[in-house]
Amino acid sequence: MNNQKALLAIALLAFTLCTKAQETVQNEIPATIKELITSMVTIEGGTFSMGATPEQGSDAEDDDLPAHKVTLSSYSIGRYEVTQEQWEAVMGSNPSQFKGAKLPVENVSWDDCQEFISRLNKMTGKKFRLPTEAEWEYAARGGKSSNQCKFSGSNDLQAVGWNYDNSGSATHPVGQKNPNELGLYDMSGNVWEWCSDRKGHYTNAAQTNPKGPSLGDTRIYRGGGWADDAACCRVAYRNNSFQNYKRNHLGLRLAM
Repeated sequence: MNNQKALLAIALLAFTLCTKAQETVQNEIPATIKELITSMVTIEGGTFSMGATPEQGSDAEDDDLPAHKVTLSSYSIGRYEVTQEQWEAVMGSNPSQFKGAKLPVENVSWDDCQEFISRLNKMTGKKFRLPTEAEWEYAARGGKSSNQCKFSGSNDLQAVGWNYDNSGSATHPVGQKNPNELGLYDMSGNVWEWCSDRKGHYTNAAQTNPKGPSLGDTRIYRGGGWADDAACCRVAYRNNSFQNYKRNHLGLRLAM
C-alpha cells in the first residue's frame, strides 16, 4: 500500500511539474505569436476543381491546365500573411526591404521559411508548416463557400489585393483589403506566398491531399504581389523558383 501511495505521489508531482512547465512556456510566447496562433482559420475539407476553371478566362495559361478534381481533408491556414514582427519574434532579425511591424515579411527563401517554422514550433509546441499548393488554392478560392471568383474573394482585384496598379510600389500592412469568403486576407497580391510543394505538371487524374512530386529543383509560390499585374494574382496562377530564392515580393502564410 505504501508503494502505491509513493507511486501516486510521484505521478502527481510529475503532472504538476509538467503543467507548470507548459504554463511557463505559454507565458514566454510573445504576444504577436499568440496572435498568430489565434488567427489561424479552420478550413473544412472538400472537393474542388483546381487549375484553369472557367472564371480564369483568357488569362489562363498552359501551366494552369488541365483543371482537375482535388479532394482535401480539413486543415487550418493563417488569416494573414506572416508579419515582420512575428518573424522577428522568432528569428531575432528582419530581412525585409520594406520595414514595418504589420507589413508582411518578405525577402525570405523557402529554406528560410523552414527554419522559421522549426523555431516557431519549438517555441509554441504547435505543428505549423507551409500549405500545400492544393491547400493554398482551395483556401484562396473560398473553400466550400467559394463564389467562383477570379481572384481571392472577388472578380475586382483592387478590392482584395495590393498589386501593380494600386500598391505604390511597396507592400502594405496585412488585412487592409477585403477578405475572401473564408475571412482570409491578401491571398491575391501584397506578397507571393511559398507553398510546400515542388513544381509539377497537372494531369486529368483526380487527387486526394496531393503534396506535389517527390523530386524537383524548384518550389511553388502563389498569389501574386505588389509589383504584379492582375493575371499573376489569379487564384489559379502558379509560380516557382529555387529553394534559396528570395525577393522583396515573396513571403509566406502558415498552415497546420
